Amino acid sequence: MSKGNVYYSEYLQLDKILDAQMPESKLAGNEAHDEMLFIIIHQTYELWFKQVLHEIQSVTKVFNQDRIVDTSPDLQIAVHRLKRVVKILEITVKQVDVIETMTPLDFLDFRDMLRPASGFQSIQFKQIEAVLGLKMEDRFGKQYYTSQLKTDDKKFIENVEKDKTLIELLNDWLERMPFWEGDKYWASYENKYPDDSGETHVFWKDYLRIYGESLGEKEKSNIERFKSVCLGKGNLERRLSPKANRAALFIILYRDYPLLQMPFQLLNTLLDIDEQMATWRFRHINMVHRMIGLRVGTGGSTGKDYLQAALNKHYIFKEIAELTSFLVERTKLPVLDDGLVAALSFGGKH
Repeated sequence: MSKGNVYYSEYLQLDKILDAQMPESKLAGNEAHDEMLFIIIHQTYELWFKQVLHEIQSVTKVFNQDRIVDTSPDLQIAVHRLKRVVKILEITVKQVDVIETMTPLDFLDFRDMLRPASGFQSIQFKQIEAVLGLKMEDRFGKQYYTSQLKTDDKKFIENVEKDKTLIELLNDWLERMPFWEGDKYWASYENKYPDDSGETHVFWKDYLRIYGESLGEKEKSNIERFKSVCLGKGNLERRLSPKANRAALFIILYRDYPLLQMPFQLLNTLLDIDEQMATWRFRHINMVHRMIGLRVGTGGSTGKDYLQAALNKHYIFKEIAELTSFLVERTKLPVLDDGLVAALSFGGKH
């Protein structure tokens, strides 16, 4: 059967969208002018959150594969979609400019009618955080985290947290970096600081010495941090394993080789996502302080203080950012074996 012509308003279901604003103040018989703005801003956030989830879930499908071929479209598609997430998050930050055209007195015209509703009850935002890798035990105020949710919503978020997160899938992918086993890519590598301990790969023995020599006197403690993070010489609890950290650091150090450029963009884009989510939280903190001062939020939180603590703790990919502590300048990098250089170039085999 012929479906017939598509009509703009019907395709977008505008009758549902444009009739979905029901101000509480209007229902009470004394409509507050700015409540319409407040509703539309938050509905727009939720639409963007839906798109962000759509993109991230497609990326997790890519990384759920047992193997991702570097020269296949998969990694490029994943990076492209994550970059789209960054752009969407930039828009959500800019939306704060619009809501801040509402003054504190404008907000007080309807604020008390919203209790106990709160942005803290946004299921989609909690889902985004959970899918990316923010677990319950890593949250600030974890007892409060689901206390304001309906039973079904609480159960939904708990079930989301049972699935493998993007940072866990990233860890698995990094651990599969193929260049370290055996002598295939290291047979002619010139080991500058050889020893017979056999505990660490020849490259990392060299790199640790070069890194140590690059540090100032007050930075020497970073050597022990490097050993703990990248070599597993310690008891740090981290979401990225030492093997994954070594792979990520190697990608960052040698990003200019063609085969590592897309993995580098992936890591960098994840940091962009963290930065934009933190920027959104920061703008939200200032907006809340501007609107309600030190009053308690409509959902019962401590308002600005709660948001500030959450901002400080809720970075998801901070372990990637920390790897920049372990960089040395390009001119001091170990020279790679010709076979590895070929494998990192287009047309190389690994």
